[in-house]
Order: sequence, then C-alpha cells, then structure tokens
Amino acid sequence: MTIVYIVSAPSGSGKSTLVAELLKTVRKLDFSISYTTRPPRRTEQNRKEYFFVSPEDFAAMIAADEFLEYADVFGNCYGTARRFLREAEERGNDLLLDIDVQGAEQIQRKIPGAVSIFILPPDWQTLESRLRNRGSDSEEVIRRRLDTARREIENYSKYDYILVNNLLEQSADQLKDIVLAERLLRSGALPTGEEARQVATAEACRLDQARERVQPILASFHLQTAKGT
Repeated sequence: MTIVYIVSAPSGSGKSTLVAELLKTVRKLDFSISYTTRPPRRTEQNRKEYFFVSPEDFAAMIAADEFLEYADVFGNCYGTARRFLREAEERGNDLLLDIDVQGAEQIQRKIPGAVSIFILPPDWQTLESRLRNRGSDSEEVIRRRLDTARREIENYSKYDYILVNNLLEQSADQLKDIVLAERLLRSGALPTGEEARQVATAEACRLDQARERVQPILASFHLQTAKGT
C-alpha cells in the first residue's frame, strides 16, 4: 500500500535541499510537483520546480476536483494534483508531498494514514540569516516570511515527526531514516541491525520525543517577534 509522506517547513528551513537529497537516496519514492499561479523565478523551469498555470486554469482544476489539496499563499495559489497519488499507486511507489501547513491539514483529513514531518530551523536567527543570504528577496518579503514562519511553527504539534535542520548531512540522514523506518514498521517485519538503528533514529524524532527540543526554537521566534524584529 502506498505511503504518503508530507514534508512541511517555514521558508528558509532547508526543506528543498533535504527533499532533493532524500529523492537521490530512497528508491520507489515519487515526488509530487505542485501547481502554482505564481510566476516562475529566474532559474525555475515549468514542470520541474512547479507546474506554472494561470489563475483561470487553476480555478478550472479546482472546479473539476483535480486537487488533493490547495491553498492561497502570499496571494498565489498552490496545489497537489490527485493524479500523482494515483500514478504512485499504479507503480507500487510511495509519494512525497512538499506542502505548507494549510495543505498538510487537508491531506491529513483525506488520508489519515499519511506520515507528516515538520522541519524546523535551529532558531530564529539562523532562519533570518538563511533568508537574507539568498539575496533574492526584498526586506518586506523577508519580514513577511519570518512572520509567516512564526505562525507555521506554532503548528508543529500537528505533525508525527519533528526534524531540526541544524547540520545538513545529519538532517538528511534523519529524514531518510524516518521514511525507511515507516516502511519497515508498516511491513510488520522485525527490525534488525541497520534497520533497528533507523527505527531508533525515527523514534527520537517523533513528536512526543521532540517536544522538549522544540521549546527553545519557539521561544527564539516569540522573543524576536516581541522585539519587533
């Protein structure tokens, strides 16, 4: 049975890099490319980063019930087409969704067995630095992304796993372990050796185990917000 993995994170948390690494190293895992009404950025290509469509075409897809989920983000629409899940099931593959908290809530209602993973930056300062180092956003956009990040992070408790992206290589390994551990546990097989290690790593990232580690991150965001920065 196809497992649907949901990965969410505030902009600048390194989610795209981690997802790219995961797709390189895990077999039989399809990736759903989202549809969006926003214009492509300079280096983006249609059908690679996104399917870029007009607002009218997006609305027509909604009317035809072609989306598993969709949301309005900063005035642009994003959505996951149902066909990606159908195609993954036909191939006997699992499906990875890179979506925001609005979309995640919709998927969790429609697919109760979906595995949800929230990626956090180590703290507010690190996230701000990552956003500024991109060099592609105005000050207004950076501030808006930081404010949105604070609101998104408050939804962390709705996810099954929490992954703090501090060291990229370590975080990529942890994300891979979560995906493989879920496959193993659902197969009913008894983990041994390397599989047992993967399960242990995944368990350490479960929400109930990660709550304490998350608190300083939440505090850093609320502190900076209170200072108006």
